[in-house]
Amino acid sequence: MYNLLSGNISRLWKDKTFWLCMAAMLAYAVIYMLNGCRQARLGMEGYHTSIDDYYFHFAVSIGLFIALFSSMFLGTEYSDGTIRNKVVVGHTRADIYVANLAVTFLASLLIMAAWLAGGLVAVPELGLWELSVPQLLVYLAIAVLFVAALSSIFTFVAMLSVNKAVTVAVSICLFLGMLFVASTLYNGLAQPEMASGLEVTVDGVKMGEPTPNPAYISGGMRKLYEFLLDFLPTGQGIMMWQLEIGNPIRMILSSVLLTVGPALGGMALFSRKNLK
Repeated sequence: MYNLLSGNISRLWKDKTFWLCMAAMLAYAVIYMLNGCRQARLGMEGYHTSIDDYYFHFAVSIGLFIALFSSMFLGTEYSDGTIRNKVVVGHTRADIYVANLAVTFLASLLIMAAWLAGGLVAVPELGLWELSVPQLLVYLAIAVLFVAALSSIFTFVAMLSVNKAVTVAVSICLFLGMLFVASTLYNGLAQPEMASGLEVTVDGVKMGEPTPNPAYISGGMRKLYEFLLDFLPTGQGIMMWQLEIGNPIRMILSSVLLTVGPALGGMALFSRKNLK
């Protein structure tokens, strides 16, 4: 296992996709945070002035970087015959899978760290976080765990697909699908219980009397939406970005399940996979 991990990490430092993802995430953080500073400086109505409201934006997009990196990095092992060679020299398939998952998780954490470091450019303008230290630690813990879940999910895809192009396409589409579902759930929960329509009168346009909103989700369906939003890594990312984390324990347990489940399932399927 040590040799596998050492070899993977050595290859990681030389991998162009990894460094491109790091550079892109760092540049994205700097540009996004400086734009937030500009909006705060201009005092534009409707824009936030706290670093908290911008700093966690990475939580929505980091899954795309993980999907791209894992599919390219692990897909190369199939195209170059590296995985088959590892088996030939005596490494177990379980060790190979765990080592690949570990390097994917490590790379994902470093990509996230690139954003966290780049986002600090806003501190001189926006100041430090309004969240308390315990709250910040909870947010970071949730971020680390849903990054682990995404790493496990995309490692599962990459280790079972021998075609790198297909792996890239499936991983990116899977991430976008999870993001779409999470966005739909979030928008559904954001519907107000009461809605006021516009009425045109002789005095102009006025707000009408509040009436029940037919799009409002209530009862058991609302609880289901809330559970699914907390369960999905992309849902956790949206809630983190919006600073609306309400059930951190459920998020943490969900991430642990989505990390362990695909890892065990992936190892079981990879152990029976024909590598010829």
